[in-house]
Amino acid sequence: MTKAAVLSGGCQCGAVRYRVVGELGYPHLCHCRMCQKAAGNYFMPLASAQRRDFAVTRGEPKWFHSSDIVRRGFCADCGTPLFFDTPDADGINIVLGSLDNPDTVKPVMQSNTGRRMSWFHELAALPIEPEPETPDRENAIAASNHQHPDHDTAHWPTGASA
Repeated sequence: MTKAAVLSGGCQCGAVRYRVVGELGYPHLCHCRMCQKAAGNYFMPLASAQRRDFAVTRGEPKWFHSSDIVRRGFCADCGTPLFFDTPDADGINIVLGSLDNPDTVKPVMQSNTGRRMSWFHELAALPIEPEPETPDRENAIAASNHQHPDHDTAHWPTGASA
């Protein structure tokens, strides 16, 4: 018997963390207008976790009912989108960018492509911004970073009590 995968993730500030035991199903990019607005982006990457395999491990998400059927979970402190949930379904959808290691879950499908940006096919041809001549700005950002690290922590922010 193989050991089940354990995936963890959370919001940018670390107030809300979650864990999924097992594989995520149907990883996809949703281009619908509702997902665009919820993500503040051109699409939202989602995948399903069985509710029995999912747990919030720190804090509580805030929920917005984007329709009568669906609610969207996010961090009330930093605003990070985390979940797309149909409450009476067996699963909950995780926003893939909130995973600690999002590169491990590759989308296999796209949905609602009628709202996909008409120019997406041109992205690979865009010029790449050159690396800065001095890393001063990046070093300053790294030295003052308040973002939660991409792994579970016993306390956050560092030194805070649970």
